[in-house]
Amino acid sequence: MTKPVVGVIGNAHVINERHNVQVVGQKNMRAVAEVAGALPLMFAATPEITDVDALLDAVDGVLLTGGRANVHPSHFGVEPDPRHEPYDPERDAMALGLIRACVERAVPLFGICRGLQEMNVAFGGTLHPEIRELPGRMNHRMPRLENGEIHPDPEVVFADRHEVKLAENGWFAEVLGCPAIRVNSLHGQGILEPGKRVVLEGIAEDGTIEAIRIADAPALAVGVQWHAEYDPQTNPINRALFEAFGKALTERKKAMAR
Repeated sequence: MTKPVVGVIGNAHVINERHNVQVVGQKNMRAVAEVAGALPLMFAATPEITDVDALLDAVDGVLLTGGRANVHPSHFGVEPDPRHEPYDPERDAMALGLIRACVERAVPLFGICRGLQEMNVAFGGTLHPEIRELPGRMNHRMPRLENGEIHPDPEVVFADRHEVKLAENGWFAEVLGCPAIRVNSLHGQGILEPGKRVVLEGIAEDGTIEAIRIADAPALAVGVQWHAEYDPQTNPINRALFEAFGKALTERKKAMAR
C-alpha cells in the first residue's frame, strides 16, 4: 500500500517586500514524513485557489501548523487591535471551514499552536490575544534576550517550559500513558472560552488550555498548543502524538480503499 498523504496548510508570507508566497516550516514536513509515516503535501491557505472538497478527496489527513499571525478577532466577536497584528485573513477563511469539513467527513485532523486555536474558533470558541495579560498567567511567548531579540539558540527557544496536566481517562492520557507532561511554549494568543464541541484534555499549571479534542468526531480530531512538530524524532511525547496521527491516517486510507 502506498503511503497516506497529509495536507499541510500554508501561511501567507512576503519575500523581499514584494513576492507573496505560501510557506510551511520544514519541521512540520519532517514530522509527517519521518514519524507519522506519511507523504506531506503543502496546500495554499487561499480559498480562491484551494477547493476544500477536492483537497479532502486527495488527502488522508490534515495538519494545521502554527503561524506568526493571530486568528482575526472578528471570527469570535472582538474588535481588532493593531497591537495584535499580523493577521492572515485568507488562512482564517480557509482553515475554519476546512476544520468543520474534516470532522464532518471523518478526515483525521491534527492542530498545532495556531491550529489548536483555529479548531476552537471553528466550533464557536473565543481566544485571548495575549494570554500572559490574564491574572495569574505566565508568559507563554518564546524566550528573548535582554535586548528584546529572540534567543538565538533553538534548543533554548523550544525547551520544555511548563507542565500540562492531562484529563483523566482522556485521549491524550491514554496515548501518552501518563497523567502529566512537560512541553515547550511559543505563543501569545490562546483559548479563552472553549467552543461547544471542544473537550479540554490538557491544562497548563497556570490554567492555560494546552490540549483539546473535538467531541463525537468520527476520526481523530485533536490539537495541542505547544509545538509538537519541533522534535518528535527524539521527544517521546511528541513522537507518540505523530505516531497516533499516522495510525489514524492509515486507518482512513484503508477505509477509503474498501
